[in-house]
Amino acid sequence: MIGNGSRLRLLDILRGFAILGTLGTNIWIFAHMGDFNYVFTFNQYEWWDLQQFIRVFVLFLVNGKLLGLLTIMFGIGLVMKYQQALRRGNAWPGVYIWTSFILIAEGFIHFTLVMEYDILMSYGITAIITAFIIKGGDRAIRRAMMIVGGLHGAIMLLILCFGIYLAAIGAHISLGEVQGTVLLYKDGSWIQQVGFRLTHFIILRSEALFVIPMNIFLFLLGIRMMRSGFFASDDDGKRKREKLLHIGLSVGIPLNLLIFVPGGYFDFPVRYLFAPILSLGYIGLIAKLVEANRKLWLWSKLEQVGKMSLSSYVMQNVISAVIFYGWGFGLGGKVNSVTIVLIWMAICYFQLIFASLWLKRYKYGPMESARRFTSGLIEKSKTD
Repeated sequence: MIGNGSRLRLLDILRGFAILGTLGTNIWIFAHMGDFNYVFTFNQYEWWDLQQFIRVFVLFLVNGKLLGLLTIMFGIGLVMKYQQALRRGNAWPGVYIWTSFILIAEGFIHFTLVMEYDILMSYGITAIITAFIIKGGDRAIRRAMMIVGGLHGAIMLLILCFGIYLAAIGAHISLGEVQGTVLLYKDGSWIQQVGFRLTHFIILRSEALFVIPMNIFLFLLGIRMMRSGFFASDDDGKRKREKLLHIGLSVGIPLNLLIFVPGGYFDFPVRYLFAPILSLGYIGLIAKLVEANRKLWLWSKLEQVGKMSLSSYVMQNVISAVIFYGWGFGLGGKVNSVTIVLIWMAICYFQLIFASLWLKRYKYGPMESARRFTSGLIEKSKTD
């Protein structure tokens, strides 16, 4: 699909879209000083005013959807690495395991120094598990998808039923008291925040562990989609992407609209079960838009962000921390939803321009260059 040398252009565009869209969820956490409640609706038990509606509408579009898309793209990247290893006659998973450990280490540094809701550590663990599954062939992939998908789906359906029951009896749901966290990010120093993340490592990493079954499923889904020709440039690939568009949007939109039910009763199933369905619709939609106007300036800019996705992901979180936390510009808790959305768009625009300018001078993003250097040292040590 719209090749560019050895790369598939659409994959880079989708990866860039997913990275910028992921900030659309995370920015509410930054803007509200680490209060995770603002990516859910647990504290709302009646219809929203305009500012609250804007927040929930943005979350309807991005919360879990772009993360699901990014997870699928990681799976596609894994199968491309696997195919490369086979072509070169290299052992698998071989060096890829060490690359995944590097990703975990990068995630730990990112978690410690920047943001407690890092996704890289979880992706690194998922990549190691998936690397052994893919080695077993299509049968092992299908079996693993049935097991982890069934497990995750069953848990989410139980939570969904529980939410319906709580809604029926009018019970209130809460994620707990976060005032101490808010004060820390408002008034605490950067060093104090680092200490908080390290001393609360287990509880702050609980979501990263919880989503590993879902991540494995989506990694494997990306692998199967790549192998089945969903990103091929032929007519069959186009038909498959068209099918993704129709199914993903027609099924995903109604299910994700449940986020508008006050009380947060459906928020967990929306984020962790229904969101990836809409992610598939986004793949089909972006593909169709690219096919309709391949020369649109936005596609080339998103492509550059996708090529340096790791650097872009870390950069947007560093920028957000500087803007909102007390040791930076301290805007957290002082801006409304409209302003938060405008800041998100401004960061995205900056990253589109930065990635384009950086890749005009350098072949890889800064973190991608460091990754290639480290991986090269590991590979060399293995062959010596």
